[in-house]
Parts: sequence; structure tokens; C-alpha cells
Amino acid sequence: MKLIYCTHSLCNPGGMERVLVNKVTYLVNRLHWDVSIVTTDQKGRPPFYVLPEGVRMTDLGINYSDDNPKGALVKIFGYLRRRRRHKRLLSELLKREKADIVVSLYPSESSFIPSIKDGSRKVLELHFCKFFRLQYGRGGLLGLIDRWRTRQDERIVRNFDKFVVLSREDRGYWGNLSDIEVIPNAALFQSDGCSDVMNHRVIAVGRLDYQKGFDRLVMAWDIVAKSGKFPDWRLNIFGQGEWKGMLQQMIDERGLGASVALNAPTKSIGREYADSAMLVMSSNYEGFPMVMIEAMASGLPVVSFDFKCGPKDIIDNNVNGILVHNGDIKGLADAMMRLMGDEELRRSMSVQARRVVDTYSEETVMTRWVELFESLVKK
Repeated sequence: MKLIYCTHSLCNPGGMERVLVNKVTYLVNRLHWDVSIVTTDQKGRPPFYVLPEGVRMTDLGINYSDDNPKGALVKIFGYLRRRRRHKRLLSELLKREKADIVVSLYPSESSFIPSIKDGSRKVLELHFCKFFRLQYGRGGLLGLIDRWRTRQDERIVRNFDKFVVLSREDRGYWGNLSDIEVIPNAALFQSDGCSDVMNHRVIAVGRLDYQKGFDRLVMAWDIVAKSGKFPDWRLNIFGQGEWKGMLQQMIDERGLGASVALNAPTKSIGREYADSAMLVMSSNYEGFPMVMIEAMASGLPVVSFDFKCGPKDIIDNNVNGILVHNGDIKGLADAMMRLMGDEELRRSMSVQARRVVDTYSEETVMTRWVELFESLVKK
């Protein structure tokens, strides 16, 4: 089987990048398939996660992200110009490579890749929820474009041979599509041991940007700190991104420097899970929270907003974690303090959390992917 994955880049330490590398590693090392990756914005940077030997990476040098800091009109015309070049270069590559399956990880090439007649089956794999474009609540011209593109997404996904979403919740938002399928991310045990949930540390992991909502977490932790009930507990946030300075300023202004730390991404995240007592997720939205299932596989109960999408699929409320209404800052603080103050509750939730691997094991998830790919080729 010959597969090509199309994505933005692999240089960042994100969950989407980690999921892709894990899948490619399985397909190459276990099944000996021919897998390659095509990027648009790699810019010569090495992948953050190690790819298996023999996997080819090709960067088309489109560099959509170069237009991010520019004004609305410049962004629009820049996008259209880069998209034309992207379509031309990707078409040439796919017709040359003649893959069995081409997978788009959305959104750069999704609008045109089904029209490329290279003989391959086309799969769209969405790592966001349906409403991801609207989560920023942008106004003006960019807001109109966000709403228009969300409506266009409903048309685009119908052009693929198979459309894959990550959660049952997101599946419900797309309506009656014949070729939609739910395949979640896998929970890979991080091999650094399980947490005994006794270390007085709360962990959060993700890019320091709007999506992950760590400003909301800092505000919730301020409530925890001001309660005076848990002076020896610490919050450690692991990530990088454009919000680092803003988050550090929030921490300093609230006098939280002694109990909150922003840490660089680590390739030994399993060790950090094992040294923590719970994971907190304050995201505004996700496609499927990879961090959540990995932390649970390491024995961490989770306190999370019930954002779109993923937590409602994964968390059995008050059994393996606690769900809080999205945006309820005090509710997030109260849920953290509930677990912080109850060792027995943490232990019982830890036992239940580890059972996430029964549903999201690598073998279970990858078997579904292999069956999907093989069924498309047989068609």
C-alpha cells in the first residue's frame, strides 16, 4: 500500500503532529507500507517527533503562515495566490507518485485535492471540530469569511471518498453524510510509569494560544490560590506559542509566580504525567484532545471544560474525571479543589482513567484505519 499524507508542517510539538507520526510509524514498521508526507510550511525545519527510517518528506514551500500577521485584504489575496501555486505543485507531485491513498489533514488542500486525477482515493481527516473557524468570534471581513468558509466546508467534505472525524459528538454536527466515519486518536502509554496521584501538582499541556485557553486556567488557579486551602500545590503548564508573554504577565500580575510555571515543550511528557496528580484542560475547542487520553492512560483523572469536541466522548463525569460547563471559571477552580482535597477520589478516578486504553488503544484505532484504507483500494 502506498500512502501520502498532506499537512501543514511537522516542526511543532503539537498533538496533531504527534498523532500523524505515531500512525506513520505503525504503518511503516508494522505493515511495511510505503508512506510519505507532503508539507506546505516546513521551511527546512526538522520534524519535532522522530519519523521512522524510509519515510520521505517533501515540502512544497507554499508558506501560508507568512501571511498570518498581515491585514485582511493582503491575507485574502495572498491566500488565493499561494493556493494556486499549491494546487499546481501538489497535482504534479501526486500524478508522479501514483499513491493508492492520499490523506488531507485539512484545510489547505481540502478544497481542491479531490479534483486531482492521479488515480488515488482521497481521504479527509479532520483534526478540528466542525465549528473551529467560528471559535475566535472574529468580526468584520474576516468574520464574514469564517462564516462563509464554514458553510463551504459542508460542501467540500462531500467530495472525498471518505471523511473521518475524531468524535461521535462532531459526527452529529455534520448531519446525514454517507461517507463520514468516526476514528478517534489512539492513547499511547508513555512508558514512564503511572501516576499515584499523590504528588501535589496539576499539569496542563498544549500550545500557548487561544485554542488551549490557558488564560482561563490561570484565572481559575487564581481562585484556587486565593482560597488559601492548598498552599503546597503547583500548576505546571507545558507548551510554547504566541501567548507566552501574555500568560506570564497574567501570572505575575496575580502574584502566582510561586505556584504557576510555564515550561517549554518536552519529549518526555510521560514522565511529567507520572509526576502529577491530575490534568486540567481549559480549551476553547478541540478536534479530539490527544493530551487527555494520553494523560488518562498514565493514570491521571481529568478536570475539563465540556468544549467542542472530545471531552463528552472520553470523560465519564465524576467517574474518571470532572466535566465543567465551558467558560465557567469558578466551576473549573471548584472542580480542581474538589480533587485536590480528596485523595481517595483521585485514586478511584485514576483507576477508571487508565481504562481509556480499552477503547483507544493503538491496535484498536489503527486496525480501523487499515480496514478503511484497504476497503477504499478494493473499490
